[in-house]
Amino acid sequence: MTNKISFKDLRLNPSIQKAITKQGYTTPTPIQAKSIPDLLEGRDLIGIAQTGTGKTAAFTLPILNLIKPSYPKKIKTLVVAPTRELAAQIGVSFSKYAEFLKVKHTVIFGGVKQGKQVQELSKGVDILVATPGRLLDLMNQRHISLKDVEFFVLDEADRMLDMGFINDIKKIIKKLPHKRQSLFFSATMSNEVNELAKKLLNNPIHVEITPQATTVEKIDQHIFFVDQNKKTKLLLELLDEEEVTSTLIFTRTKHRANKIAKFLNENNIKANAIHGNKTQNARTKAIQNFKKGRVKVLVATDIAARGIDIDKISHVINFELPNEPESYVHRIGRTARAGNKGVAFSFCSAEERNYLRNIERLIKQNIPVEDHQYHSIAAKTAKGADAKPPPRKQRQPRKFKRGIKPKPKNNSRGKRPRSNNNNNNNNNSNNNVNNKRNRTRKKPRNKPFSRKNS
Repeated sequence: MTNKISFKDLRLNPSIQKAITKQGYTTPTPIQAKSIPDLLEGRDLIGIAQTGTGKTAAFTLPILNLIKPSYPKKIKTLVVAPTRELAAQIGVSFSKYAEFLKVKHTVIFGGVKQGKQVQELSKGVDILVATPGRLLDLMNQRHISLKDVEFFVLDEADRMLDMGFINDIKKIIKKLPHKRQSLFFSATMSNEVNELAKKLLNNPIHVEITPQATTVEKIDQHIFFVDQNKKTKLLLELLDEEEVTSTLIFTRTKHRANKIAKFLNENNIKANAIHGNKTQNARTKAIQNFKKGRVKVLVATDIAARGIDIDKISHVINFELPNEPESYVHRIGRTARAGNKGVAFSFCSAEERNYLRNIERLIKQNIPVEDHQYHSIAAKTAKGADAKPPPRKQRQPRKFKRGIKPKPKNNSRGKRPRSNNNNNNNNNSNNNVNNKRNRTRKKPRNKPFSRKNS
């Protein structure tokens, strides 16, 4: 049934149909075919789908079909996404599909000055795409009102909760009108996500295209057992292969991402790093350079796992395995998009062996092991303590004992410095009498606190 349906069968208005045709789309993806008809009827929705399945169009198209712009313009649609990249990606989708409509949208996120965003909002918009932090900031400054919102979309809900946005989301939901159409999308459905969905939605339809946390079938996955100090050598060999044309490398830390990008550039492989410490302008420039083929490699932390929408990524390389198995699914989902095939290489050292076991347990399959010159038996067979990362170094002890006040700076004797005010000299005789009376009442400045006072 899904293969026979076309966009013309979905009863979208002619202006949207024209935009879809211009983009070269004729057949909806499964999530689009299952979601759009019910959304056009005004139903709430829970959508469980992998990245790259077309879920963005599954909610942008029906919203554009239903929204009725008002004058002066008010925010009728609010879409909340966890990362700047994903918010920008959703904004691009609205631009494409609303090309022939009189609908105005804007995207706001942190990491950049708010001036231009506030200016756009002051002109009036129908659709607002936002990250939680910047949205709340501008709401608190009274630049944004949500009282007219008719359509609310919470995208990548599981990632939102993983990033600690649960309290922000609750604050945003409290400001929404009770009467609205709500759409809730997530790649996985944990108990916490399920509880949030129950509070947000009213008698929703449930659309699940693939079993939760399964990987895209077109991705060719491989695991490389390798010692930590040999990973960079293995990386250079893989990137030297002819079929590796556009590569996204994932690390767990920002420091490692910077280090790998620098290492690759020193070895004549053009690479950029992208992570949370980079400015938004730097992140946007890095993605644009990667899209246009100016750099062969983009090195990223998990902040980019769900925010990069590039169709022609040939390979994803997990230089470090993620400590959360769900992140593996989202990382490798950056390849094999828009009907293309893709390859995912993952490096596994001994201390990451348990991470791999958790990933294979989640995706319910064993990832094929690749034989190579740096193959590590120790990494492959690691168990127990050897299969876990080493514990973090303990913090250094405090320089002074708890309960003892540190001595004042620049005053080794602990005495109050003399004042330069000449008037003090004139009052010395009067102060001496008072000092004799109060001397017994004053506490020494450097006396340790007693247990009763501590």
